[in-house]
Amino acid sequence: MRVFLDQIGCRLNYSEMETLASQLRTAGHTVVAEPDQAQVIIFNSCAVTAGAERDSRKRVAALHRAGPAARIAVTGCWATLRPQQASLLPGVDLVADNRRKEMLAALLEPWSAELDDPDALARMQPDGNPFAHLPSADVRAARTRAFVKVQDGCNNRCTFCIVTALRGESRSRPLQEVVAEVQRAAEAGVMEAVLTGVHLGSYGRDLSGAARSDLKDLVAALLSDTDIPRLRLSSLEPWELADGFFNLWAHWPDRLCPHLHLPLQAGADRQLRAMARRCTTASYRQLVHEARAAIPDLILTTDLIVGFPGESDADFAQGLAFVEEMRFAHAHLFPFSAREGTAAATFAGQLPAAIKRERLQRMQQVVVKTGEHERSRFVGSMRPVLFEGEGKPLADQPGSRLWFGLTDNYLRVAVVAPEELDLHNVLTPVHLHAVAGDILHGELLLASTIATAHQC
Repeated sequence: MRVFLDQIGCRLNYSEMETLASQLRTAGHTVVAEPDQAQVIIFNSCAVTAGAERDSRKRVAALHRAGPAARIAVTGCWATLRPQQASLLPGVDLVADNRRKEMLAALLEPWSAELDDPDALARMQPDGNPFAHLPSADVRAARTRAFVKVQDGCNNRCTFCIVTALRGESRSRPLQEVVAEVQRAAEAGVMEAVLTGVHLGSYGRDLSGAARSDLKDLVAALLSDTDIPRLRLSSLEPWELADGFFNLWAHWPDRLCPHLHLPLQAGADRQLRAMARRCTTASYRQLVHEARAAIPDLILTTDLIVGFPGESDADFAQGLAFVEEMRFAHAHLFPFSAREGTAAATFAGQLPAAIKRERLQRMQQVVVKTGEHERSRFVGSMRPVLFEGEGKPLADQPGSRLWFGLTDNYLRVAVVAPEELDLHNVLTPVHLHAVAGDILHGELLLASTIATAHQC
């Protein structure tokens, strides 16, 4: 079969699609680059907010328009929350909830006899490359960063969150299985692995016997036993981290990225209690203090919800002050969205949309201010940058291209390079000399070396 994969939402969804693509390729199917080339379209949906639900519906409709002859299989959180709604959309032949997501390759096998792709065997490349199944444009992206799902599900019951209910209890992959996957990615040319999970900080604690582990052990094993040049952690809830967790950065300062995404959600203790968050502003402040003391040049990002039920003017003012104190470089900001099936949807004190919009704007202003301050700290310094993409030709500078990449501490960087210089998947030092909005502008330090030592 010729299969097109698509997704929206969290990094976990992207990791799951990479894994599914590999499974399909191993089974002899072909992953194609565009939906109009596909016999089967698989869409991994999201339901974190009401907006994500709408986006999921719209994406399925758009995929059907792009590939009207293809059968569509919908999975993910929206498919789990609204299976009947998903099944009624044009072109949808299969809805697989999150419990069946890992069985998708097997669930699609009955279609393969009807939708045999005679060219699949000819296109197979049994070269040991785990990314050989991807079309050429996706190979470049995959070889830059790999999103590695190490854990799924969550045992917390935050009152606003529907995702934990949709993904079930916490379940971790065995440590050596993750180590083997990351090493395969490194051997395929991937420069950065990003560990993902619904509750990444709980990794390993559900495993039994000798397999029981924690995130600290996993990170140490990955840095000791693989050749991955750079390892990054995705979202970490600000609790349950093992003692001495931040000491990892002292052992591997050049490979473990100095960036932490610690979801706060609210900067007032009354709101944190109502959300059933397992932290206070005091404990969060202490965690951030310990992290910054242990990790040089740390960049901190977060998630924030404004307009939670019962949020008073005083609560919001306290939250603004706390967010400014924490100096976040970036934040994912959400107006509270009442999700059917969550406790918060039934709480008294639901706020009007106009108040939520106004508070969202004010919180955004604070985050823009702290973000500008954090980025400005690095003007005049040198940081390692991993470049990706194709490079953008510059009309006002003939013979040059504009390239974008990420520093180890998750700052977006732009450089101008000669058009013959391919920076994709190059990890190299950059001198940062200016900041403009969300972008730091820099200058390559080793352009002549890159031209001859570029990794393919």
